[in-house]
Amino acid sequence: MEIGIDSFASAMFGTNESNAISSVDAMSQLLDRIEHADQVGLDVYGIGEHHKKEFLDSATAVILSAAAARTRKIRLASAVTVLSAADPVRVFQSFATLDLISRGRAELVVGRGSSVEAFPLFGFSLNDYDQLFTEKLDLLLKIRESEFITWSGKFRPALNNQPVYPRPFQEKLPVWLGVGGTPESFARAGALGLPLMVAVIGGETYRFRPLVDIYREAGRRAGFKPEELKVGLHSPGYVGKSTKEAIDEYYPGYAEIWTKLGRQRGWPPVTRQQFDMQIAPRGVLMVGGPEQVAEKILAHSESLGGISRVTFQMDNAGLTHEQLMQSMELIGSKVAPILKNA
Repeated sequence: MEIGIDSFASAMFGTNESNAISSVDAMSQLLDRIEHADQVGLDVYGIGEHHKKEFLDSATAVILSAAAARTRKIRLASAVTVLSAADPVRVFQSFATLDLISRGRAELVVGRGSSVEAFPLFGFSLNDYDQLFTEKLDLLLKIRESEFITWSGKFRPALNNQPVYPRPFQEKLPVWLGVGGTPESFARAGALGLPLMVAVIGGETYRFRPLVDIYREAGRRAGFKPEELKVGLHSPGYVGKSTKEAIDEYYPGYAEIWTKLGRQRGWPPVTRQQFDMQIAPRGVLMVGGPEQVAEKILAHSESLGGISRVTFQMDNAGLTHEQLMQSMELIGSKVAPILKNA
């Protein structure tokens, strides 16, 4: 099982003005963390895409390219690219360039986007939410397969035997499909034979098993082998030296930031009772000491029928740079060996 980190390049690590940092420092620290993740042996580092004041990840491939120059082995991925509001040609060119810079370590995780500010920003209508993604995914995959493209659609000018450059270092640039809880998205990934990255940010992870089964059955019907249908899990998490330490450091910022986000999305405020349910064995939050977190990940994998990759989303709880660095050290030195030996 591969293990890694996903980041939204948060510009608001501090939960109040007294411990906030500048955007320049936040970006510098993010690159330091990606370099550290490489040094402690993590497999992948993903950068999301948002177009909000709180985050610095609107130009994902630029951040990853800077990280590529400072790392040696770690794979560098989007988490996720909002393909519906992007031009697939430019997306491919950006990540093919990243792949050349990193000598074959680039990956794309593409999705429709649960954070929808990119749609009005780039002139797209939410009424076309699914049609946009379906069409643009089709074009992206065709570009991946062929240097010369002939294609036409509704939302982008047609291409007539047009070459797309540069080509990536890897023979086939990895493209994962990032999904939430829509059965149609799981079925689409399976029918296309794309690896699946499941974002589970609340509730109990085992409840996603029927959706993962839809993915695997759709892939089987489309003629793909079981080993081709990889499943990844993306969830919030944090590893401390002990479970008590992890909870004490993680909960205050988590409660504040997710309550704020809830006001925007219509969720109720976070309570300690709710948090305790989320860190329970079936709950989504991968928060605790190394052994407890490793045990939970293995249980999640079993409940989903086996997962190939797990990524922690950590910069969502007002944690300091030092705390994030220490957590990655523990994931690399303590959690990863347990998972790889299981």
